[in-house]
Amino acid sequence: MTEAILLVGGKGTRLRPLTVNTPKPMVPAAGVPFLTHQLARARAAGVDHIVLATSYLAEVFEPYFGDGSALGLSIEYVTEAEPLGTGGAIRNVASRLRSGPDEPVLIFNGDILTGLDIGALVATHESSGADVSLHLTRVEDPRAFGLVPTDATGRVTAFLEKPQTPEEIVTDQINAGAYVFRRSVIDTIPAGRPVSVERETFPDLLASGAHLQGMVDSTYWLDLGTPQAFVRGSADLVLGRAPSPAVPGRCGDRLVLDTATVAPDAKLTGGTVVGPGAVVGSGARVNGSTILANAVVEPGAVVTDSLVGTGARIGARTVLTGAVIGDGADIGPDNELRDGVRVWCDATLPAGAVRFSSDQ
Repeated sequence: MTEAILLVGGKGTRLRPLTVNTPKPMVPAAGVPFLTHQLARARAAGVDHIVLATSYLAEVFEPYFGDGSALGLSIEYVTEAEPLGTGGAIRNVASRLRSGPDEPVLIFNGDILTGLDIGALVATHESSGADVSLHLTRVEDPRAFGLVPTDATGRVTAFLEKPQTPEEIVTDQINAGAYVFRRSVIDTIPAGRPVSVERETFPDLLASGAHLQGMVDSTYWLDLGTPQAFVRGSADLVLGRAPSPAVPGRCGDRLVLDTATVAPDAKLTGGTVVGPGAVVGSGARVNGSTILANAVVEPGAVVTDSLVGTGARIGARTVLTGAVIGDGADIGPDNELRDGVRVWCDATLPAGAVRFSSDQ
């Protein structure tokens, strides 16, 4: 096992305003771009060559990661002129792969935080002789996902898109977004047009009699597609619930990056991250939240399960609960924002403009 493809071309529409200025995989989670955690975990599993399939804000990746040597990797970059979907992106980078026809190629979606045993997935692929192996995880409510039933040996028997009725929920196993492809299979994906592996490649392979193997691993899995999930994932990395060798500090209730300033009587809990150059004022309470670089949380503010963008300011005594504040936004004192509220980049909210009563 030597190489992998990371699919990092998505626009991250559901994550806006976090992704207005930054592609989704580069939004900081636990102090570093989320992609850093994926790269570090791949390297720890023995991968040494990774191709990044980029599209949206593609120019951001290479200046940060370079040739990958700082992470012990060889990284190459391939940019799609037009979005090609998951399958199209995989096919588009095929010329950069070094593996022989029967060798395994790992493929990861760039927005999944997981504790997957990568080595076990590759071992399952090789021992079963599969053409493609899929990481499957079990969820309590699979209605929002594509179901992947398997037989007693783990061989995939069908791909069922989001079920609408109880009768359609034949399994709690879902596609968890990590795969091992036999190298030669990648070349069978149509080139030069959008292709979805979930809706086209996998069903077509199954219909043609190919061997698709599933491996259930339910250790930790989180789709970081929404702001609330992203904040939770970052906190779980800091708390040690989600494994990563790239967290820049010891796991615990808080992670305060170099050059950040936190008042002695401020309280940081629940896996909170305070980014470089950020300031948390006297008496502020921050729980389970991410404060990005150069942001300011003024005295007495209370920030819970929220993300404060780069260079944003949260005014004194303002309360945030489940909120996302875009880069450069200025939230005046004595506001209360909660329940998934998003404030756009560089927006200004005057003092006391938004308040919720205690019975709302």
